[in-house]
Amino acid sequence: MLRFMLDRREWLRIGGLAGLGLGTRVSAYRSQATDGVGRAKSVLMIYAPGGMSQFETWDPKPNAPAEIRGEFSSIPTSVPGIRFGEHMPLLARRADRLTVLRSMTHDDVDHGSATYVTLTGVFHQKKSGNPPISPNDHPTYGAVLRRVRPEKRLPYTAVHVNAPVLAPVLPAPGQNGGFLGRAFEPLLVGDLTQDRTVLDDLLPPADVPAVRLESRRQLLAALDNATTGFNGRNLERPLQLRQAFDLLVSEQLRKAFDLDLEPARLRDRYGRHRSGLSCLMGRRLVEAGVPWVTVFFNHGIRGQDTSPEDTDEYGWDTHNDIFTAMRDHLLPRFDASFSCLLDDLHDRGLLETTLVVCLTEFGRAPVIAVERNFAGNLPGRKHWASCYSVALAGAGIKPGTTFGASDRQGAYPQHHPVTPGDLAATIFHALGVDASRHFEDGIGRLYPIATGTPVTGLFS
Repeated sequence: MLRFMLDRREWLRIGGLAGLGLGTRVSAYRSQATDGVGRAKSVLMIYAPGGMSQFETWDPKPNAPAEIRGEFSSIPTSVPGIRFGEHMPLLARRADRLTVLRSMTHDDVDHGSATYVTLTGVFHQKKSGNPPISPNDHPTYGAVLRRVRPEKRLPYTAVHVNAPVLAPVLPAPGQNGGFLGRAFEPLLVGDLTQDRTVLDDLLPPADVPAVRLESRRQLLAALDNATTGFNGRNLERPLQLRQAFDLLVSEQLRKAFDLDLEPARLRDRYGRHRSGLSCLMGRRLVEAGVPWVTVFFNHGIRGQDTSPEDTDEYGWDTHNDIFTAMRDHLLPRFDASFSCLLDDLHDRGLLETTLVVCLTEFGRAPVIAVERNFAGNLPGRKHWASCYSVALAGAGIKPGTTFGASDRQGAYPQHHPVTPGDLAATIFHALGVDASRHFEDGIGRLYPIATGTPVTGLFS
């Protein structure tokens, strides 16, 4: 019996090593083209924090009663039979490049923990709350990808743009390396509207030649080895230092951060605000070969309470005043920037190998009402996780269709429900990573790459 247990444990370990590329190579899936497996070289996730309402965007209910339908009407798209909210005319004309998943569902209804499950595919132990970041958190998607298939040409496997996202006022969990450690965390890029180069703080002084920079790197590495031997700590520091030095000398990645290389006309189309420039940066990073890019379309869930005149501060948490917030602030930028991103990826031939996933942590409730505990006097919508929408494009995703459906009230999935774990498995599936395998943490514990099943029906 003991022999059986050891053999079984060894097989589990081998399964985890296979996910790291040390056993059966996960990248072998790239040779297959069926069901979208391995078609994606990169994932570009556009995350709209705060809970984007599906009723005013991807899944309007024009025939529902007014208290469900809301103030906005719907408009036809480039795909017969599919309608979007009236304030997304540019995206409506590009619906033939999208699949809208209208049956996303889970049961976590607070921003912090719902952000966690959205960015990791795993529910937080403190569901429906705003837990602080912990070193015991599950790692974000880009950190898991770095664990199972690290990028060898660039110092980072993943980059988070317009980061971190605040939910409500502190960074939400699910955005970092978690129990894998800081060495696996994505590179964070903040506010791109600031009058400075993104990597200014990392660029070496002009009077420091490459030879001198390398000697500094070797000296720091020697010091780290010595201190690690004395106190057993700093185990992650050598890798972090190597990443920093590699970033300094990576001309390919440094150029990707220089938005001044883009034509002024294209920057105008994206929008010279935090959301638009972040989408443009996302395309540049994909073009540079970064395997995972998460663009936080907004950096907070509800900054409009304190800065109602600053559209950059708006989030999608529209408990009250939903129609003014979406019409005047949120949807014009989203429609322009996301549609421009789709055009840009398509025109550059990047959409074939880039999986674009536009999502939010949950949707909004079917019935509009005024909530007394929130600012604003006009109706809005409460949190609603039972049914909401995700838009996908590229990397073999079926263009010009919908998948799943909500019921007449938009309250629950009518068919083909998809969970965050299923979506996580689908994304890794597109990357050619077998989501049914496991990865190891630093002490050999095994964790599934994803807890769900790939939704192969999304692919051509």
